[in-house]
Amino acid sequence: MPRIFLVEDDQAIARNLALLLRAEGFTVTRVPTRDEAFAMIAGNKFDLALVDISLPDGNGFTVCTEIKETQNIPVIFLTASGDEASVVTGLNMGADDYITKPFRPRELIARIRTALRKNGCSGPAFEIRGLHVDTASGVVKKNGGEVFLSALEYRLLLVFIGNPHSIVTRSRLLDELWDAAGEFVNDNTLTVYIKRLREKIEDDPANPQIILTVRGTGYRLGGGHASE
Repeated sequence: MPRIFLVEDDQAIARNLALLLRAEGFTVTRVPTRDEAFAMIAGNKFDLALVDISLPDGNGFTVCTEIKETQNIPVIFLTASGDEASVVTGLNMGADDYITKPFRPRELIARIRTALRKNGCSGPAFEIRGLHVDTASGVVKKNGGEVFLSALEYRLLLVFIGNPHSIVTRSRLLDELWDAAGEFVNDNTLTVYIKRLREKIEDDPANPQIILTVRGTGYRLGGGHASE
Protein backbone atom coordinates (compact mmCIF):
# COMPACT_ATOMS: atom_id res chain seq x y z
CA MET A 1 0.00 0.00 0.00
CA PRO A 2 1.29 3.53 -0.74
CA ARG A 3 2.96 5.13 2.28
CA ILE A 4 1.82 8.64 3.20
CA PHE A 5 3.91 10.92 5.44
CA LEU A 6 1.65 13.40 7.23
CA VAL A 7 3.14 16.47 8.91
CA GLU A 8 0.28 18.15 10.78
CA ASP A 9 0.21 19.60 14.30
CA ASP A 10 -3.57 19.86 14.71
CA GLN A 11 -4.55 16.59 16.40
CA ALA A 12 -8.19 16.63 15.25
CA ILE A 13 -7.27 17.28 11.62
CA ALA A 14 -4.49 14.68 11.74
CA ARG A 15 -6.77 12.03 13.22
CA ASN A 16 -9.51 12.60 10.64
CA LEU A 17 -6.99 12.63 7.81
CA ALA A 18 -5.42 9.39 9.01
CA LEU A 19 -8.84 7.72 9.20
CA LEU A 20 -9.69 8.90 5.68
CA LEU A 21 -6.38 7.81 4.19
CA ARG A 22 -6.37 4.40 5.85
CA ALA A 23 -9.93 3.79 4.72
CA GLU A 24 -8.71 4.47 1.17
CA GLY A 25 -5.93 1.90 1.41
CA PHE A 26 -2.94 4.04 2.37
CA THR A 27 -0.59 3.56 5.29
CA VAL A 28 0.00 6.72 7.31
CA THR A 29 2.90 7.97 9.43
CA ARG A 30 2.24 11.25 11.20
CA VAL A 31 4.41 13.74 13.07
CA PRO A 32 3.32 17.14 14.48
CA THR A 33 6.49 19.25 14.19
CA ARG A 34 9.24 20.27 11.78
CA ASP A 35 12.04 18.72 13.84
CA GLU A 36 10.21 15.39 14.13
CA ALA A 37 9.61 15.49 10.39
CA PHE A 38 13.35 15.89 9.74
CA ALA A 39 14.11 12.90 11.98
CA MET A 40 11.45 10.73 10.34
CA ILE A 41 12.61 11.60 6.82
CA ALA A 42 16.16 10.59 7.68
CA GLY A 43 15.24 7.03 8.59
CA ASN A 44 12.20 6.15 6.50
CA LYS A 45 11.00 6.01 2.91
CA PHE A 46 7.59 7.27 1.81
CA ASP A 47 5.60 7.54 -1.41
CA LEU A 48 4.02 10.98 -0.80
CA ALA A 49 4.06 13.70 1.86
CA LEU A 50 1.19 15.88 3.09
CA VAL A 51 2.73 18.87 4.84
CA ASP A 52 1.03 21.63 6.81
CA ILE A 53 2.64 24.99 6.06
CA SER A 54 2.18 26.34 9.61
CA LEU A 55 4.00 24.23 12.23
CA PRO A 56 4.70 25.04 15.90
CA ASP A 57 8.49 25.06 15.48
CA GLY A 58 8.80 26.49 11.98
CA ASN A 59 7.08 26.10 8.64
CA GLY A 60 6.39 23.38 6.14
CA PHE A 61 8.48 25.00 3.42
CA THR A 62 11.72 23.77 5.04
CA VAL A 63 10.20 20.30 5.44
CA CYS A 64 9.37 20.28 1.74
CA THR A 65 12.94 21.27 0.88
CA GLU A 66 14.36 18.48 3.05
CA ILE A 67 12.04 15.89 1.52
CA LYS A 68 12.88 16.94 -2.02
CA GLU A 69 16.62 16.76 -1.27
CA THR A 70 16.46 13.24 0.17
CA GLN A 71 13.47 11.48 -1.42
CA ASN A 72 12.01 11.71 -4.90
CA ILE A 73 8.37 11.87 -3.79
CA PRO A 74 5.46 14.27 -4.33
CA VAL A 75 4.70 16.87 -1.66
CA ILE A 76 1.22 18.33 -1.22
CA PHE A 77 0.88 21.34 1.08
CA LEU A 78 -2.03 21.67 3.46
CA THR A 79 -2.69 25.30 4.26
CA ALA A 80 -5.32 27.29 6.11
CA SER A 81 -4.46 30.24 3.90
CA GLY A 82 -5.49 30.45 0.29
CA ASP A 83 -3.52 33.61 -0.41
CA GLU A 84 -1.51 33.70 -3.60
CA ALA A 85 1.84 34.40 -1.91
CA SER A 86 1.76 31.17 0.15
CA VAL A 87 0.70 29.12 -2.84
CA VAL A 88 3.43 30.55 -5.10
CA THR A 89 6.10 30.15 -2.42
CA GLY A 90 5.18 26.51 -1.88
CA LEU A 91 5.15 25.67 -5.57
CA ASN A 92 8.43 27.48 -6.17
CA MET A 93 10.02 25.41 -3.40
CA GLY A 94 9.15 22.22 -5.23
CA ALA A 95 5.71 21.31 -3.92
CA ASP A 96 3.65 19.30 -6.39
CA ASP A 97 0.26 20.58 -5.27
CA TYR A 98 -1.54 22.36 -2.45
CA ILE A 99 -4.98 22.17 -0.91
CA THR A 100 -6.67 24.73 1.33
CA LYS A 101 -8.31 23.82 4.64
CA PRO A 102 -11.06 22.95 5.18
CA PHE A 103 -10.61 20.55 2.27
CA ARG A 104 -13.06 18.25 0.57
CA PRO A 105 -12.06 14.64 1.32
CA ARG A 106 -12.75 13.25 -2.15
CA GLU A 107 -10.79 16.06 -3.79
CA LEU A 108 -7.80 15.41 -1.52
CA ILE A 109 -7.83 11.67 -2.28
CA ALA A 110 -8.07 12.40 -6.02
CA ARG A 111 -5.10 14.79 -5.85
CA ILE A 112 -3.04 12.28 -3.88
CA ARG A 113 -3.69 9.53 -6.42
CA THR A 114 -2.92 11.87 -9.32
CA ALA A 115 0.40 12.85 -7.73
CA LEU A 116 1.30 9.21 -7.10
CA ARG A 117 0.55 8.25 -10.69
CA LYS A 118 2.63 11.12 -12.05
CA ASN A 119 5.52 10.00 -9.86
CA GLY A 120 5.29 6.44 -11.09
CA CYS A 121 3.94 5.00 -7.85
CA SER A 122 0.84 3.10 -8.86
CA GLY A 123 0.85 0.98 -5.73
CA PRO A 124 0.56 -2.79 -5.65
CA ALA A 125 -2.17 -4.62 -7.51
CA PHE A 126 -3.69 -7.71 -5.93
CA GLU A 127 -5.40 -10.55 -7.73
CA ILE A 128 -7.34 -13.59 -6.58
CA ARG A 129 -9.81 -15.73 -8.52
CA GLY A 130 -10.63 -13.09 -11.10
CA LEU A 131 -10.75 -10.27 -8.56
CA HIS A 132 -8.28 -7.43 -9.26
CA VAL A 133 -7.69 -4.70 -6.66
CA ASP A 134 -5.63 -1.63 -7.55
CA THR A 135 -4.93 0.03 -4.20
CA ALA A 136 -3.52 3.21 -5.75
CA SER A 137 -6.59 4.02 -7.84
CA GLY A 138 -9.07 2.34 -5.52
CA VAL A 139 -10.53 0.42 -8.47
CA VAL A 140 -11.83 -3.11 -7.91
CA LYS A 141 -12.62 -5.37 -10.87
CA LYS A 142 -14.11 -8.84 -11.13
CA ASN A 143 -13.47 -10.76 -14.35
CA GLY A 144 -12.68 -7.45 -16.07
CA GLY A 145 -15.81 -5.59 -14.93
CA GLU A 146 -15.65 -2.87 -12.30
CA VAL A 147 -17.12 -3.68 -8.89
CA PHE A 148 -18.53 -0.77 -6.91
CA LEU A 149 -17.97 -1.08 -3.18
CA SER A 150 -19.02 1.19 -0.34
CA ALA A 151 -16.25 2.79 1.72
CA LEU A 152 -16.60 0.19 4.49
CA GLU A 153 -16.84 -2.73 2.06
CA TYR A 154 -13.63 -1.54 0.42
CA ARG A 155 -11.94 -1.10 3.79
CA LEU A 156 -12.98 -4.63 4.75
CA LEU A 157 -11.50 -6.01 1.54
CA LEU A 158 -8.24 -4.12 2.15
CA VAL A 159 -7.87 -5.74 5.57
CA PHE A 160 -8.00 -9.18 3.95
CA ILE A 161 -5.59 -8.43 1.12
CA GLY A 162 -3.26 -6.74 3.60
CA ASN A 163 -3.13 -9.99 5.58
CA PRO A 164 -3.11 -12.64 2.83
CA HIS A 165 -1.56 -15.41 4.92
CA SER A 166 -3.26 -14.78 8.26
CA ILE A 167 -6.56 -15.50 9.95
CA VAL A 168 -8.29 -12.18 10.64
CA THR A 169 -10.41 -12.34 13.77
CA ARG A 170 -13.85 -10.80 14.01
CA SER A 171 -12.63 -8.51 16.80
CA ARG A 172 -9.83 -7.24 14.55
CA LEU A 173 -12.32 -6.56 11.76
CA LEU A 174 -14.65 -4.75 14.16
CA ASP A 175 -11.78 -2.53 15.27
CA GLU A 176 -10.79 -1.79 11.67
CA LEU A 177 -14.32 -0.93 10.54
CA TRP A 178 -15.05 1.15 13.61
CA ASP A 179 -11.83 3.07 13.07
CA ALA A 180 -12.59 3.71 9.40
CA ALA A 181 -16.24 4.62 9.93
CA GLY A 182 -15.70 6.80 12.97
CA GLU A 183 -18.77 5.22 14.53
CA PHE A 184 -19.61 2.06 16.40
CA VAL A 185 -19.80 -1.09 14.27
CA ASN A 186 -21.27 -4.11 16.05
CA ASP A 187 -21.03 -7.84 15.43
CA ASN A 188 -24.29 -8.00 13.48
CA THR A 189 -23.16 -5.14 11.24
CA LEU A 190 -19.93 -6.98 10.48
CA THR A 191 -21.87 -10.07 9.42
CA VAL A 192 -23.96 -7.93 7.08
CA TYR A 193 -20.87 -6.34 5.50
CA ILE A 194 -19.18 -9.70 4.99
CA LYS A 195 -22.34 -10.95 3.28
CA ARG A 196 -22.58 -7.86 1.04
CA LEU A 197 -18.92 -8.02 0.10
CA ARG A 198 -19.15 -11.69 -0.82
CA GLU A 199 -22.20 -10.99 -2.98
CA LYS A 200 -20.12 -8.50 -4.98
CA ILE A 201 -16.80 -10.35 -5.33
CA GLU A 202 -17.51 -14.08 -5.15
CA ASP A 203 -18.53 -16.20 -8.13
CA ASP A 204 -20.86 -18.10 -5.80
CA PRO A 205 -21.52 -16.18 -2.54
CA ALA A 206 -23.06 -19.30 -1.00
CA ASN A 207 -19.76 -21.14 -1.56
CA PRO A 208 -17.13 -18.41 -1.08
CA GLN A 209 -13.59 -18.97 -2.35
CA ILE A 210 -12.09 -15.52 -1.72
CA ILE A 211 -13.16 -14.76 1.85
CA LEU A 212 -13.24 -18.02 3.77
CA THR A 213 -14.84 -18.51 7.19
CA VAL A 214 -12.68 -19.93 9.96
CA ARG A 215 -15.29 -21.19 12.41
CA GLY A 216 -14.99 -19.84 15.92
CA THR A 217 -12.20 -17.45 14.95
CA GLY A 218 -12.87 -15.21 11.98
CA TYR A 219 -11.96 -15.26 8.30
CA ARG A 220 -9.02 -15.69 5.96
CA LEU A 221 -8.23 -15.06 2.34
CA GLY A 222 -8.52 -18.02 -0.01
CA GLY A 223 -5.60 -19.46 -1.95
CA GLY A 224 -4.37 -18.52 -5.40
CA HIS A 225 -3.73 -14.84 -4.70
CA ALA A 226 -0.89 -12.77 -6.14
CA SER A 227 0.53 -9.25 -5.79
CA GLU A 228 2.24 -7.24 -8.49
